[in-house]
Amino acid sequence: MDALIVGLTGGIASGKSLIAGGFERRGAAVLDADQVAREVVAPGTPGLAAVLAAFGERYRADGGGLDRRRLRQAVFGDAAARRRLESILHPLIRDRVAVWRHSVRARYALYSAALLLESGMRGQVDRVLVIDVPEELQLGRLIARDAIDEPLARAMIAAQATRWQRLAAADDVIHNHAPAETTETQIERLHQLYLRGARR
Repeated sequence: MDALIVGLTGGIASGKSLIAGGFERRGAAVLDADQVAREVVAPGTPGLAAVLAAFGERYRADGGGLDRRRLRQAVFGDAAARRRLESILHPLIRDRVAVWRHSVRARYALYSAALLLESGMRGQVDRVLVIDVPEELQLGRLIARDAIDEPLARAMIAAQATRWQRLAAADDVIHNHAPAETTETQIERLHQLYLRGARR
């Protein structure tokens, strides 16, 4: 029987990695979309070749891979460029996730992706878990985490689904603006729910 697959999503800098770690400590398998996105554009891959063909060799990093930070800064200010990049990456990511899904041996697994809804991945997961934070808190965390200015941070947030769109798509929600012990309680409650779902 295939494992229950939970799509974990939330706006950028909402705390997805922290929450995913809580489930991983309880035995869940976790795949991070950022990891997959790096793999599909690793040196020598068709994905890297396609991105450089579309955007230019100036986005090749010194080590031969993709200069992800530079490309990110370019596409978040240009909606057409962002859509072009996504049209290259999202099919590659979907294929990689499909292979992973059928290899999971844990009772349940989480696919952690900021763009779960936007990338067309909803059909590859059984439930959607949204990590919810107020936008101003999200903005402050993003600026501090990535050492970027506010206009770029706001553009990055605006490029994703809105907070309300994510909540409307949610089967489950963790509110990640509460004390750590409250967050842990929310994780444990859903862990038990997902174990029951896996047994079904």
